[in-house]
Amino acid sequence: MEGTIIDVRSYQEYLGGHVAGSVLIPLQEIPHRLDEIRQFSQPIILCCASGNRSAEAAQFLQNNGIQCSDGGSWMDL
Repeated sequence: MEGTIIDVRSYQEYLGGHVAGSVLIPLQEIPHRLDEIRQFSQPIILCCASGNRSAEAAQFLQNNGIQCSDGGSWMDL
């Protein structure tokens, strides 16, 4: 797959299982890593456990001019 999957769960959750090739950026780190995220390959898809945190992250990134989409649960990707 072309593009980047960003997992916004915690480090511990990520260790319990994740999408192969995904990048871990916990939700609370998203605002501090905008420059890094802008460099990622498109499309950018966000995921988490249930879809709540990824929706919040996607909205924040979109509000900051970064095109992305909410992929919901990492198990659905």
